[in-house]
Amino acid sequence: MDQIIAYFSTIPSSHRSLILVGGITFFWLIENAFPLFKFNYKKWQHAGINFFLTLTTIIINFSLAFILLKTANWTIANNFGVLQWLPKMPLWLYALVGLLLLDLIGAYLAHFIEHKVHFLWRFHLIHHTDTWVDTTSGNRHHPGESVIRFIFTTLGILVVGSPMWMVFMYQTISVVSTQFTHANISLPKKLDVFLSYFIVSPDMHKVHHHYIMPYTDSNYGNIFSIWDRMFGTFMYLPKEEIVYGIDTCMEPENHNRLKNLLKIPFQKYRSHKNN
Repeated sequence: MDQIIAYFSTIPSSHRSLILVGGITFFWLIENAFPLFKFNYKKWQHAGINFFLTLTTIIINFSLAFILLKTANWTIANNFGVLQWLPKMPLWLYALVGLLLLDLIGAYLAHFIEHKVHFLWRFHLIHHTDTWVDTTSGNRHHPGESVIRFIFTTLGILVVGSPMWMVFMYQTISVVSTQFTHANISLPKKLDVFLSYFIVSPDMHKVHHHYIMPYTDSNYGNIFSIWDRMFGTFMYLPKEEIVYGIDTCMEPENHNRLKNLLKIPFQKYRSHKNN
């Protein structure tokens, strides 16, 4: 465990980039060979839009990373945050509790609020417009949402009181998890169900990308599935019935043109329908 902590304490940016690129490449190859859905679309054109939005997310996060570092260091120096107030525990348990709390506040709570606050939903909506969800869709975020997510991440670090090595560990796991859950792949049903009791599985997350309510407002989890089950936001829908997208932006000119995607948060709001 000490070696793992030492690695994430000084993880080079090149390693983080390699994990991002390597993960996308790995799942890209798998979904090409064994796709869940056979989409009739221009895969590279679709990927180009998602790669551009991923790049903006990377630039924003790297530009503001010093804020995360200062926040993490401040919590440790001032003995502030939930982790600092808990009794001493084994290092592996300390890491697990920290990852769970970061997932709750920085990811689950952020995601839930984005769906409930109209102003924030306008930015998050871009992620849901994708009607061809694959591994490149994981970081399909409007630049405005990337800033919003960063704020919640910082809040999570402050409340949890997590050291920077834990933040880097969480972000690394999150990247791979996001690529896995969005990949256009299908696991054996029993395996997917089993995984969904511990982590967000592909079938579980794909329900969240169904185009109509109430499924769009369910399964908010990022890494761990415990929060959806604990707070009653877990829903099931057979993968054969899933239709990707959002009912207000199903036309290609709305969801498959980068220029329009960047404008969506500032366009007239469209109310979505309930099932």
